[in-house]
Amino acid sequence: MLHITVAGTGYVGLVTGVCLAEVGHQVTCVDNNQEKINLLREGISPIYEPDLDELIVKNVEKGNLSFTTDSKNAYAHSDVIFIGVGTPENEDGSANLNFVYTVAKEIAESVEQDCLVVVKSTVPIGTNDKVEAYMKDHLKQNVKIEVASNPEFLAQGTAVRDTLHASRIVIGTESETAKQILMDVYEPFKQPILHMNRRSAEMVKYASNDFLALKISFVNDIANLCERVGANIEEVTNGMSYDERIGNRFLNPGIGYGGSCFPKDTKALHWLSEEQGYILRTVKAAIDVNEKQKYTLIKKARNDFPTFKGLKVAVLGLTFKPGTDDLREAPSIPNVRMLLNEGAEIQAYDPVGVENYKKLFPDQITYKSSIEDALEDADLCFVFTEWQEIKEMDLTLFKKKMKTPFIYDGRNCFDLNEVKGKGMNYYSVGRPSIMEYYVMDEVHA
Repeated sequence: MLHITVAGTGYVGLVTGVCLAEVGHQVTCVDNNQEKINLLREGISPIYEPDLDELIVKNVEKGNLSFTTDSKNAYAHSDVIFIGVGTPENEDGSANLNFVYTVAKEIAESVEQDCLVVVKSTVPIGTNDKVEAYMKDHLKQNVKIEVASNPEFLAQGTAVRDTLHASRIVIGTESETAKQILMDVYEPFKQPILHMNRRSAEMVKYASNDFLALKISFVNDIANLCERVGANIEEVTNGMSYDERIGNRFLNPGIGYGGSCFPKDTKALHWLSEEQGYILRTVKAAIDVNEKQKYTLIKKARNDFPTFKGLKVAVLGLTFKPGTDDLREAPSIPNVRMLLNEGAEIQAYDPVGVENYKKLFPDQITYKSSIEDALEDADLCFVFTEWQEIKEMDLTLFKKKMKTPFIYDGRNCFDLNEVKGKGMNYYSVGRPSIMEYYVMDEVHA
């Protein structure tokens, strides 16, 4: 059993710490936010993530997991320290490493024994080398410190499962000692461990995320073309997916990717490539396609509604994806902002994202407690997130509850055969439209 400290209690740090405790390590999670630490000590996760609360309570009771704001004491006698803080995007697209270096300095000034520092945060290639040199410059004690790269591959909404049952574990080290320590850390997980140098490990993270972002943007581009040539993107992607070289993951068209990873990581790698005098044209294309794709529903709605002023607009789904309360880069946000700027009255529903959305739009939106309430007397409806309860909703509600049932589905939530006969005008992404509501005079009155 190793004594492990994890710096940061966000998605990366908290999930990492909890899962390491779950497999038997002694883990202390550190954060400078006392309010978050108080919640965690009560067994309440400050982020929404399935199974996380239960594992926190379980491992705190077992004595494997603790939470503190006392970073100096936590770092002092740790065998391994994970850095899992955020690396937000700078205005120019580069990664902001301030949090990483702040923690690195605190560790260097606090450690009282030899230890391995593991950078879990997503950082540009070469950062681990710089962090190690920086920490050695700030050491207060005569101890040996080494830095390793161990990128995370979790997806929000399935983060616990992705950590405990990862497809692979990537470790980047520059010594056999560091390699063996990380092999010991991850031995209980029983997943393939891929060892490489630190720069390769850093690149694996960026290359993986950017490839998935590129796949999403490619499918969205094809979906847009399908609409123009009379093809159905669902039939097209189904045909593609049987090719094992392509597979069936990340072939769902929509209004683009969001979240804390894909938007930030594509821009960061593109920025890094420019710094090296090389242009990643494919990554730049993924970024450009995604930016335009966010507004594809608004463009379709303008064909029916030249202005949104005074219209009552239902919004179903606010978070960037189902299974999380995270709003970072959520496609709903720029669309909602545009609708509000044009004078629309928005009534919105999301099963877990409302409280975070209120921080962005506290008074401008009417938040509803159910799908049915959000649809009440609406002139049109946008679907921005494919929550399961939205996908399984009673489709007759659109006609029953809305003033004019014009539906713009940005996640292709509903089977076209199920939509037919429900008396609505239904528009999705890359699929034929269904137009069964014809009272246009009422719409434009």
